[in-house]
Amino acid sequence: MELKTKVNAEEGKQEIIITREFELPVNLLFKAYTEADLVEQWMGNKVLKMESKVHGGYQFETKDNQGNVLFRANGVIHEFIPNHKITRTFEMENTPFPVQLEFLEFTEMTEHNSKLTIHIIYKSTADRDLMLQMPFAKGINMAHNQLQKIMTTIK
Repeated sequence: MELKTKVNAEEGKQEIIITREFELPVNLLFKAYTEADLVEQWMGNKVLKMESKVHGGYQFETKDNQGNVLFRANGVIHEFIPNHKITRTFEMENTPFPVQLEFLEFTEMTEHNSKLTIHIIYKSTADRDLMLQMPFAKGINMAHNQLQKIMTTIK
């Protein structure tokens, strides 16, 4: 079965380009990335901090049933243009991955359809390739499927 979220990684480059078309107006797609309660619903992480503005920060966390932290990520927002663009850093804590730079672009295709393009730049090709060895494409596709499902009920 073909994944709806496309992950493109050219050999020898330090970047990944992710694209996904949604059956959602661009403003709802943007909200899904910028409102803590919505992010929690589709990502499955607890949002510890969400400051959706220039120089704002964010932090996500996932714990197991015993309260042990399994995953924590954070970053700083450098550019924030509502319904259009977010430029941010992203860092997974306690992993071998260094901070990465992410450019998220939200494009209106029609009144009811939009496209998300995420351009991620890694410190090295080795870091990028290590990320691609994980079930990255499948995981982001599952998250985006959940985003579509949740936001459709909000429409």
